[in-house]
Amino acid sequence: MTAVRASAITAAACAAVLAAALPSSAINSYNATPAPERTEVGALVATWDNDGDPATPDRVDWVCSGTMVDADTFLTAAHCTTDWPDDVRFYVSLDQDVQAGLDAAAKRHPGDPAAQARDVAVEGTARTHPDYPGPASDPHDIAVVQLPAAQVKSRWSFTPATLPTANQWGELGPQGLNSTDWFVAGYGTQEAERGPGGQTHPGGGVRMKAPVTFDALNDAWLRLAMTAPQGNGGACYGDSGGPNFAVVGGRNVLAATTITGDTPCYATNVVYRLDTPGARAFLSPFVKLP
Repeated sequence: MTAVRASAITAAACAAVLAAALPSSAINSYNATPAPERTEVGALVATWDNDGDPATPDRVDWVCSGTMVDADTFLTAAHCTTDWPDDVRFYVSLDQDVQAGLDAAAKRHPGDPAAQARDVAVEGTARTHPDYPGPASDPHDIAVVQLPAAQVKSRWSFTPATLPTANQWGELGPQGLNSTDWFVAGYGTQEAERGPGGQTHPGGGVRMKAPVTFDALNDAWLRLAMTAPQGNGGACYGDSGGPNFAVVGGRNVLAATTITGDTPCYATNVVYRLDTPGARAFLSPFVKLP
């Protein structure tokens, strides 16, 4: 699975997203499976102007992944909600196949991206970390989309993800993290394929999951291995903002969000820790923290 679906975004927005997070994309094709049971994991959908007439949007697409952390709060990455045209509007969909939904909506509402977005998603308000982008040691690459809870509840049934306790991964340490089961989920594209026109990243728009393994712990980051010979899958373009779960005591804990990795999406998923003081301070106004 991969993180950012570059072909879905305007050139300017695409350049900004990829510069900030290369490559957060879709779940890899190897060792990955569909994830219909991960109903708390969703896709960030955007509408925006692409023809110089901001009166009406003329583009719509899913652009990133994310996770519901309570009844009305969708957690994603800051680079997914910044560097857009002024008229951008954000929506969240918890459908398993968002791309198929958008394709069908385009036939029902030709030339009306706003109606297409409403068919598959619920509109919300993005709240981006005010200090993004920060230094490489902690870029503050975190955002939420606040949603009307009643509308979300009327369309989807889900249990919000469990957030980690303060410094949970630091206290567990590398040895404990190494013995923990991990998996990544999201809507991103697949690993790079070579063709006549160069590398492409096929797929995307369908919620997938794949196992990953612990590699390293930093102050703001976790690094997770997604190498195929070890039985791993991993994240790619369009998976940005999506969840990386640690299985602790038999429960899935939302450890971190996908931010970046290696360009062809084969080796490492670099993910933003949610147990740090900075991440918890940002989240505290929006969700009750454990």
